[in-house]
Amino acid sequence: MPAVTVDDILQLPRISEPDPAVAQERPVVSITTAPKGYEGEGFPVRRAFAGVDLRDLDPFIHMDQMGEVDYAPGEPKGTAWHPHRGFETVTYIIDGTFRHQDSNGGGGLITNGDTQWMTAGGGILHIEEPPEELVVSGGLFHGFQLWVNLPSRLKMTVPRYQDIRAGQVALLSSPDGGTLVRVIAGEVDGHPGPGVTHTPIALLHASLEPGAQLRLPWRSDFNALGYVLAGSGAVGQAKRPVRTGQLVVFGPGDAITVAAGERRDGPSHGLDILVLGGQPIREPVAAYGPFVMNTRDELVQAFEDFQAGRLGSIPAEPHPGHDVL
Repeated sequence: MPAVTVDDILQLPRISEPDPAVAQERPVVSITTAPKGYEGEGFPVRRAFAGVDLRDLDPFIHMDQMGEVDYAPGEPKGTAWHPHRGFETVTYIIDGTFRHQDSNGGGGLITNGDTQWMTAGGGILHIEEPPEELVVSGGLFHGFQLWVNLPSRLKMTVPRYQDIRAGQVALLSSPDGGTLVRVIAGEVDGHPGPGVTHTPIALLHASLEPGAQLRLPWRSDFNALGYVLAGSGAVGQAKRPVRTGQLVVFGPGDAITVAAGERRDGPSHGLDILVLGGQPIREPVAAYGPFVMNTRDELVQAFEDFQAGRLGSIPAEPHPGHDVL
């Protein structure tokens, strides 16, 4: 699991250890196991938020872990052109390459440690697919896509695309040097990530060496979730066991504790976990397929607008050997 790594983690800024006499540890409210399924043209996913109440997820709506899968030649798959309205998609690639293109002019290749942040807002069409050379060669593919809700006042905002390169993420170390933390959006202990968010959130990817423990300061007005990408370990002061494909919902407080198992677990060296949270929007959610709105009438309008071509049009692509006028 390469994402972004460093030669000497001890040269990175250290995250301040929350004061145990002052910081309130967040308890573990629930641990759920993501069911497996398929998305788009048939690539395997784990539905990270399945079975979890939206009130515990707010401001997040949906998250898929894509892979981890080692494709044979000819097997890599993506999605066809499809619409979105009312939220933002965050796609983070750990291994492999994905190509994004949208009707607003955004797009490009995202690969090891890169993130694409697409604000669908009032409406957009996009496609996500492996590049042709990856389809031919096959190879490892692993990442996740997160849906971040928008408040009603921003549902119809102008679409926006952010191309976040792996080298832009903030890299931090735990006090003991046993954990590498990559801050993608929001901030951790005063260290900001590059993602610019409409909805206040924090999103990080932490890699813990076997036996390492990470205590994170966490905003008390944010909710807090942890999703295990690989390996096994424990969460919270009660040291509840967790493993690959499990989501942790934390209760209120201003500190989060995660720890890696003492021994190597399968292909993972320690514990890889996404930690995410945000300021709850606390508005009604009407979600169906590719649209996340506040009311059923707004969903109906979104489908009508899509069918009428008001969410954008698929851009024309030049064909090799032909002049483009």
